[in-house]
Amino acid sequence: PCHVASVFDEKKEAVEATKPDLAHRKQQQGDDGGRAGEAALPQLPSAEDLATMRADFLGGDGAKVALEGAALLKHLVEVGKAQAGAAGPFALAPSALTDATRVPGCAARVWVDVEADAHAHAHVDSSLLSFRGHSDSAVTSGLCALLCKHLSNKYTAEEFIAIDESFIKELGLASGLSGGAATNHRFGLFSIFESMKKRVYSKLMQKGEPFPSLMVTKDSLVPKGSYARAQAKYLRPDESTVSKLADLLQRTETGVVAHFYMDPEVQGVLSRAKNSHWEHIHISDSLIMADKAVEMAQKGCKRICVLGVDFMSENVRATLDHQGYKDIEVYRMDEQMIGCTLAEAAESEAYERYLDQASQGSAEDAKNALHVVYINTSLKTKAIAQSKVPTITCTSSNVVQTILQSTSQLEGDVDVYYGPDAYMGANIKEMLEQLLQTTDEDVRRIHPAHDLRTISRLLSRFHYFDDGICLVHDLFGASVAQSIEEHYADAFLTAHFEVPGEMFGKALHASHNGDRGVIGSTQNILDFILAKVKLACSHALPGQEKLQFVLGTESGMITSVVNAVQELLREEESQVQVEIVFPVSSEAITTESQTNSPLAGAGFEEMSDISAVVPGAASGEGCSMEGGCASCPYMKINSLDALLSILSRVAKANSSANSDLAKFAPRNYSETIGGRSFAEVGTVPILHMRHFQEHKEMSAELIQDIKTRGR
Repeated sequence: PCHVASVFDEKKEAVEATKPDLAHRKQQQGDDGGRAGEAALPQLPSAEDLATMRADFLGGDGAKVALEGAALLKHLVEVGKAQAGAAGPFALAPSALTDATRVPGCAARVWVDVEADAHAHAHVDSSLLSFRGHSDSAVTSGLCALLCKHLSNKYTAEEFIAIDESFIKELGLASGLSGGAATNHRFGLFSIFESMKKRVYSKLMQKGEPFPSLMVTKDSLVPKGSYARAQAKYLRPDESTVSKLADLLQRTETGVVAHFYMDPEVQGVLSRAKNSHWEHIHISDSLIMADKAVEMAQKGCKRICVLGVDFMSENVRATLDHQGYKDIEVYRMDEQMIGCTLAEAAESEAYERYLDQASQGSAEDAKNALHVVYINTSLKTKAIAQSKVPTITCTSSNVVQTILQSTSQLEGDVDVYYGPDAYMGANIKEMLEQLLQTTDEDVRRIHPAHDLRTISRLLSRFHYFDDGICLVHDLFGASVAQSIEEHYADAFLTAHFEVPGEMFGKALHASHNGDRGVIGSTQNILDFILAKVKLACSHALPGQEKLQFVLGTESGMITSVVNAVQELLREEESQVQVEIVFPVSSEAITTESQTNSPLAGAGFEEMSDISAVVPGAASGEGCSMEGGCASCPYMKINSLDALLSILSRVAKANSSANSDLAKFAPRNYSETIGGRSFAEVGTVPILHMRHFQEHKEMSAELIQDIKTRGR
């Protein structure tokens, strides 16, 4: 409808005025990278309590003569019978074995609940907690009983939620419970503990689940909240629209490459068209889009429509040209630029000064320097960077390995300059700092040529640009991270590498404690979700198991997640339920007056549908530039109407000499550097990355450039 296009036109025009001020956010959050706004620092049980717990969990003589293997399993079975059996002190009554008390993600069925000892204290706030549990696995029953025993009657609610789950690593179970099912039992301890927290938050502190979500089963979708309903609506597209799109694609011999962050309407139609009509459609992260465009050209497509922001279409054009497909037409979805706050930050004067710093350090001090530039930048940025300092492109999925491999090949003798994403740069630094808290063996598992000494040297020579952000991922700040902690304590956490430190820290911590989280690219997130769902399917537990995932990236990715999850559940014939949660920041929650506005219930049902997907959603949640369901206004310019319009123009152009399609082509740079075009020079960093992707090492040309540039 016209008014929908108008709303999004206004949204597009408002982007410049509503970009987050990174400097202001830093001032609000403190000088520590944005982590000052977190809740009280996590606590661990006392050394004395840990020693007692360790002895009880390991059996034998505790830390001195710990049981392992079959003997440890037998010990845990006996504990379960004595402590959590029908007459045990920590047994959970059959009436309490409900969905609310069920622990998600375990290889066995487990339930846990909490009570506050109101008799001991006058107020619940100061009451001590007591826990009870049950499992239909004898070993898990013992583990659950021991957790209940050692965490009961010692902590108030506030004290308990401050306990960090990493204490479980201190129990010494890694050697005694390792490999196969034993590892599942050990990881299950983390899930049980997080469910204890969830029960404390929900039952005693009245913390519900406020975020919109979408429950996915093999045959159905159940949305919660207006935003989720809008997402679900387009996952079942109109067949006539699908046929219309497929017919145009076939007649014009056009392939489509689209990013995960597309609007759910266009993703829904594209997915259905691919499955039933036209194979030359692909939805993925930005790295794969160009590769798939080449494959489509090889299979006979004469043109490619790119649904994404401008650097994506530029990357597709450059890759096709490099592979010898210069005659393949490439089209964007708008006459005007489809921007990106991150890409724009890399074209600023501040970023050029940052590159000058890298190049001057290399020349004046005879130091090796490497600029690692995020793929989410224009060819212009890549060309200017390459002209100043040796540059390689990276993605959120390969950035860490890019840095580790390049420094290993140069034996640590290189200054690494990463940009332009400030949050990703800070997150990389934090990851490296956390690595220093581990062992040489742990470091080598990430990269075999590194150890604590080399990571320390890398940290001393690692630099990142601190004034560039993604408009979308900036939404996942301190308030959202705290809400996730309070309302979704036992959910799996996913976070894109570009999110602020609060969300990044929680997902990283979850990944290190029971494999309950992931950080990385959109593809990494999708792979993590599918792996957890597949594992749950393999458990084949009675009844319906429910998994919950917090989607810490742009909400448009839900289409690919739902399609992949449902396909897996159908293949496995599984009854597992998968809930995808869309985080919403407090700034996006509408007020009572907005919800009760004159439009509500006044015959504006169509307008209420629109409000579910644009700023100002009413129903207690929504998406806005200030925060909410992360939705990129740039990506949403790539609408279904825009795609159909381009294809109709292409069809007419085939029989007409008059065509205005040139204005939809990727940006054509007229500028040159050293007599070479921006496109030619800007492709060099991309080719360096592709060499690394294929050969798992930096090219000889890049290493030579680093060693000789400016000498």
